[in-house]
Amino acid sequence: MTADPGFDLFLGIDWSGAKGARNKGIQVAEAAPDEALPRLIANPYRPHGIWSRPDVLSYLIARMDEGRHVLAGFDFAFCYAFEDEGAYFPGLPDAPGSPEAVWALVEQAGQCDPDLYGAALYRRADLPYRDYFMAPGWRGTKYSYRQRLAEQAAASVTTPHPVFKCLGAANVGTGSLAGMRLLHRLRGLNRDIRLWPFDPEPGGVLTLVEIFPRLYYKLAGGDPRAWGDRDNLDAVCRHFGAVAGEIPGIRTEDEADALISAAALRLLQADPVLWQQARRAGAAKEGWIFGAA
Repeated sequence: MTADPGFDLFLGIDWSGAKGARNKGIQVAEAAPDEALPRLIANPYRPHGIWSRPDVLSYLIARMDEGRHVLAGFDFAFCYAFEDEGAYFPGLPDAPGSPEAVWALVEQAGQCDPDLYGAALYRRADLPYRDYFMAPGWRGTKYSYRQRLAEQAAASVTTPHPVFKCLGAANVGTGSLAGMRLLHRLRGLNRDIRLWPFDPEPGGVLTLVEIFPRLYYKLAGGDPRAWGDRDNLDAVCRHFGAVAGEIPGIRTEDEADALISAAALRLLQADPVLWQQARRAGAAKEGWIFGAA
């Protein structure tokens, strides 16, 4: 990082790849550049307050339109493993070879699915990519347990699931596919938007980073399993400099993850060493988890 990016708003966004326009698994927390605890934000565009993926995109655009300089963290993988095989989809001719090409592929495959749903890439039998995924009722013949270098780096603290796995409660695969559609849409906007680490310098009107809430719990000495324990959450938030205010009533793990992530981003973004991880081997192809050193 060569200069202070000047962020004045920090968003921790707990994402979801679940099907449907109302997605209770999506939670948004917002932190100002001070020492106050982040606050949970209900969807301002719907009377029921439940988020959808398109509404998250609209919210990001609205904050940019207000002139804010936003750092937003999303808990999905921004791309797939590449360095282990020298390809995202090894052995497949004409497969995408860059993150942007992968995002475009996911968007094209799912263009008939509303709400940025991303599962078409592994559900469509007419596409060869499904062979690389483990999904409900399907284990591709080319599926293997592949990890990105960022996941290997985080393993010393806590182990993320591989991105090609789209099965089970803790999977990140389906959410990542939906997230790649979001990244594709953001890349297409005529705005100064940085998708880190592919754009290695943070700044502009919006910078997006990949987050891993469980990692932030561990860095703070907290217990991610005790997400409903107010004292546990308070200790983690205080570790990340959020000392003013009281922990709100937390109903779900997703709410807790969003809250913790917003607090962590606000503090960690001031460390230039973490931004320099964009220069690490593999980051330009696979992405990187912000905070994994």
